[in-house]
Amino acid sequence: MPLAQSGAASPTFLGIECGGTHTVALAVTAGDSPPTRVEAGPCNLRLVSDEVLHSHFAGIAALVPSPAAVGVGMAGVRDRADCRRVEAVLGRIWPGVPSSVDHDLESALAAAESTNDDASVRVIILSGTGSCCYGTTGDGKTAKVGGWGHQLGDRGSGYDIAHRALRAAAHHFDHTGRWPHYGSLVLQRLLLNEPNDLIAWLQQAGKADVAALAPLVFSAASSDPVARRVVGESADLLADDAAACARRLGSRGPGLSFVLAGSVLLKQPGFANAIARRLKESLPGSRVEPLRRESAWGAVVMARRAFSLGTRRPEPSDKSPAPAVARDTPAAAIPVATGISPTEQRHPGSSHLDRLSLSAAVELMLSEDARIPPILRAHSGKIAGLVRAVATRLGSGGRLFYVGAGTSGRLGVLDASECPPTFRTSPELVQGIIAGGAVALHAAVEGAEDDSGAGARAIDGRGVGRKDIVVGIAASGRTPFVWGALDAARKRGARTALLAFNPHLRFQRGTRPDHVLAMDLGPEILTGSTRLKAGTATKLVLNIVTTLAMVRLGKVVGNLMVDLNPSNAKLRDRAARIVMELTGRSRPEADAALAEHRWIVADAIRALGRLET
Repeated sequence: MPLAQSGAASPTFLGIECGGTHTVALAVTAGDSPPTRVEAGPCNLRLVSDEVLHSHFAGIAALVPSPAAVGVGMAGVRDRADCRRVEAVLGRIWPGVPSSVDHDLESALAAAESTNDDASVRVIILSGTGSCCYGTTGDGKTAKVGGWGHQLGDRGSGYDIAHRALRAAAHHFDHTGRWPHYGSLVLQRLLLNEPNDLIAWLQQAGKADVAALAPLVFSAASSDPVARRVVGESADLLADDAAACARRLGSRGPGLSFVLAGSVLLKQPGFANAIARRLKESLPGSRVEPLRRESAWGAVVMARRAFSLGTRRPEPSDKSPAPAVARDTPAAAIPVATGISPTEQRHPGSSHLDRLSLSAAVELMLSEDARIPPILRAHSGKIAGLVRAVATRLGSGGRLFYVGAGTSGRLGVLDASECPPTFRTSPELVQGIIAGGAVALHAAVEGAEDDSGAGARAIDGRGVGRKDIVVGIAASGRTPFVWGALDAARKRGARTALLAFNPHLRFQRGTRPDHVLAMDLGPEILTGSTRLKAGTATKLVLNIVTTLAMVRLGKVVGNLMVDLNPSNAKLRDRAARIVMELTGRSRPEADAALAEHRWIVADAIRALGRLET
């Protein structure tokens, strides 16, 4: 039904702006008819479940005409996985309707573009409950400064201004014994009797509660030097962030347009003017103006774009480009598969797995696992090459990173976590990166493995450099998260490797990792369940890589771990037995040497003198 409207003379475009304090929806139909405007409560994606999100949009749907396309700018949207999550909900409410989802800064910029089309670089300065600066260039380059939330950033936001002023008021009271005017206004507003009551109030107040006190700072600034100083400092901070955003986009003034948005900037003209003066002084030739249309109009622009492109929500297997929220991340060069990965094929011997006796099923699984070592042995030369590369990097001050999604990611994290207790390495030496982060260790994170931009950002966030080596683990060899990480690692000069179980990979020019292990284990007993043979083979390879790399680094003597971390009774007993074995000394002598040398096994052995063997 909704798509039928696409052929009508006057399609309706629905733009929805979801913010941290409220939501505005505009349903706009071509012609002279006024838009349908709906207001609803706050909707930050990071703070709502899918059920709440569905209810939120369903409430809007009941009040607006059936749309030909939907655009959504939403607070809390950070990456492609977030966009897919919102798009899935939209698809249940408006089946088949084209949609475009992005963060609320993108929709605000779209609203600015609709009233100002001659700027080559635009930076939107948003200050409401939170704050952020976000800019784009004509060729699609983006930059963001701020937006870290009130615990890490939000400089110059309503929350930041109010909280700074409260701290300044307390400081002023401590030093002078006088409670400033702003503080009195706060006590009056909150029906508190004395400054000490603020301690308990702040402990239970939310971000929006604190931000709601910001107007009091501005009203007090004319007579209260404490409040005035906070306003001036906040203007400096916000202008500094905006200028930094512009410079990251390569702009120094001419052709640069700053757009002021958010309740603080739009409702406090004096504050907005102070920021504008600072920006024009630091970036001569730039233009500063308020957003003249509410951000929901930008979401309408997004809906029109989706309609013109005929955009559909991507299915999980879709490889369409990431939305604008992730466009600052280079696209990963995912290899082409010339055939179906063996991991996805059906095993001819297990087609009746559900009807096999338990003993027959156990024998079948064990016989399949028994095929793994000979296959790995056929690739022993390449495995040895990877071990050599890892040992060289670690021995030269570099680090080893495993990157994977699902089972592959969990096995990488597992192997990395075993290195500190087994070889007394620092936790930084061998690190695991899993799509979806820590939550994905025990639960599936929808869409995480499809986000190549998140893989690239993970590599950037860990500071991967030329001394490091990054091993991507992907049973199919084509996981976007893994390839985003490998692409970013290669561009940062790190050595790269791929561990996969798909021999049908064809790499694009210049994207082949330095080391490729693409083995054919055949189909899984349970079709597509790569936690089985692929998982077992991954564990075997990772065992070999870290164990033999540590041997080459001198952390093993004979077959004994001389650099283990004796962090519990079992390991302390093992440490003592290793010292006794290698020095020929008694248990009391071994214990005394270990205690003297802080239970560093190698130091205790050197102190007692190693036996010649």
